[in-house]
Amino acid sequence: MNLNFSLRPANVNILIVNDTLANFTLLSKIFKDCGYQTRPVPNGRLVLQAAQNEPPDLILLDITMPEMKDDEVCRHLKADSHLREISPFISALTDVDEKVKAFEVGGVDDITKPFQFEEVTARMEAHLKLRNLQQNIGLI
Repeated sequence: MNLNFSLRPANVNILIVNDTLANFTLLSKIFKDCGYQTRPVPNGRLVLQAAQNEPPDLILLDITMPEMKDDEVCRHLKADSHLREISPFISALTDVDEKVKAFEVGGVDDITKPFQFEEVTARMEAHLKLRNLQQNIGLI
């Protein structure tokens, strides 16, 4: 895909929060094939620490995480002035009420399983472009 914005793949940092090795491996491969840097995080509690240590451009957050659920992670991200503008994606939501709850606490998109390369990259790049535009006009 042709990226027409200032964030280039090598400069983009994506946190992948997933406790299932197969899911993390697949998502990591998808992003690395596009040239993006990825960082694995195995649970919701550690995503907050990882994001504070090195704020990512995007977070792909699995809904079913041990130690801290996705809605709690989103609430903590949105409460932190340095992290509130990071767009967390949510993966594998099927129940409408759960989707609505995830969006209400700050999730911005839902990527369903099984993951499809083209869909994941298209959604991710759309959100990265939006983030870059918001930064350029001073919204974040």
